[in-house]
Parts: sequence; structure tokens; C-alpha cells
Amino acid sequence: MTIIGAGRVGKTLARVCHDKSAAVITDLLSRTIRSAQEAVDFVGAGRPVEAIEQLAPARLFVLAVPDDQIAACSKRLAASRLTGPDSVVIHCSGALASNVLHAVAATGAAVASVHPIRSFADPAAVAAGFDGTCCGVEGDAVALALLTPLLQRIGARLIPIRAESKTLYHAAAVFASNYLVSVLAVAQQAYVAAGIPAGVALELLTPLARESAENVFRLGPAAALTGPIARGDVATVARQLDAVQQWDTGYGQLYEQLAAATTRLAATR
Repeated sequence: MTIIGAGRVGKTLARVCHDKSAAVITDLLSRTIRSAQEAVDFVGAGRPVEAIEQLAPARLFVLAVPDDQIAACSKRLAASRLTGPDSVVIHCSGALASNVLHAVAATGAAVASVHPIRSFADPAAVAAGFDGTCCGVEGDAVALALLTPLLQRIGARLIPIRAESKTLYHAAAVFASNYLVSVLAVAQQAYVAAGIPAGVALELLTPLARESAENVFRLGPAAALTGPIARGDVATVARQLDAVQQWDTGYGQLYEQLAAATTRLAATR
């Protein structure tokens, strides 16, 4: 197993596969030899590499590079003549389908995409607690035949997804992760604008965010909904909207859009 793009995702997958004896780690490629060596140190196996042309042959190539580099990386890998009918090449993008790997597929390699649905802000923590991680997968039958037992061995839960729906699928993850963080950041800023210190604001947000998320997972979104819209308190919502717009017009628009989405959710109760 060779990792091309040994950043947070790439080195985490390599470490889990190494720790679980699911694959032999050969090369770890990063932009610089220093960062590649840091990845090797993190994984505890592999050889640091800084160019595709330096890679050794491998059964499985994992492209854990940014989305806008996947196609170009596939072309360079194909040009290296390291791939063929005995090769499997995957990428880890949540937004792109496996057909973006058409260059290596043209060499006879089987292709797939594997998207671990986790936040990789802390690679060591993710590696230590990878069991049960859901991974969205799609691709060639040959590629999936190799990947399925490997992913199961590292404790992953495979979630088949449609290639044509990949962008919407990834947008769902962005709503649940990135945009949730952004909304909490706005909430903290609103508390600060109301005169509460930033650190205290985070303390106020903590139980609200945690309990709301836990209730969604336990009860479902509609049943977990509380607050003025759930109570039908239109006057309070109007006053809040006015206050937020006076504070920041952009966030006022965000509040209005979220209020509309919340009203639709409340109607399903």
C-alpha cells in the first residue's frame, strides 16, 4: 500500500492499516522529504518519498491529495507505468467519484473512492479510535473486492454510495461538520457582541451544542428541535432577526435562511 499525499488523511489511514496488519506500507509521498519523513514517523512504517517518479511498485495506491490535484496525480501515476491490470488505485475525496481516476483506469488499473466520514483535525485520535468509522465507497467491482476485507479489518463500516450523487453526498458532510462549526462560531461572536467574554461564550455554547447534537442522534431532528420556532413564537423570532440584522447584515441573512429551514423542520413534527 502506497500513500500519495501523506497529510492528515493519508497518514492516518496508513497508520491504522499498519497497526491492524491490514496492509504492508511501502511508500509515503508528501510535498517535501521532511513532511514525508514526519508521516513515516507517525505511521511507524514506510519509506519517505517526495515525487511520484520515486515510488516503488505497489498493489494499492491511495491518493489522499486535495480534490483539485486528483486528476493530475492520476495522470502522473499513469505516466510512471506503475499501474496496470494488477493495480488498484483509490482516492479519498468525498466530493469526486472514482471516474476522475480515468488516466490510471486506462492502464488497466481498477479504481474506487473511499471517503472516511471523520474529522481529521487530530490524526492520532482518529487512528486510535477508527473502529466503527463509516466510509462511503464506490468504484469498480475488482477494486471493491480488494478494499472490502481491508476496510473491514481496520474496523470500517462500508456505506455504498452512487457515483452520480457524490457531490450532494459530500455536501451533507459539509453541513454536518464545517457549517456546524461556522454556525457555532457565529453564535460565539453574537455572545461577544452582547458583552460576554469569548471564553465564557464557549462555555455557554458547550451544553447547548452537545445536548442538541445528542438529541438529534437519539430522537431524530424533528423531535430534537426546541426554541421559539418549535413553540410557534413568531414574535420572538422577528425580534431576534431584527437584532441580528442590526449587529451584522450578513449574519442577519444567515439567521433568516436558517429560520426558514427550521420552520420547515418544525412543520414535520
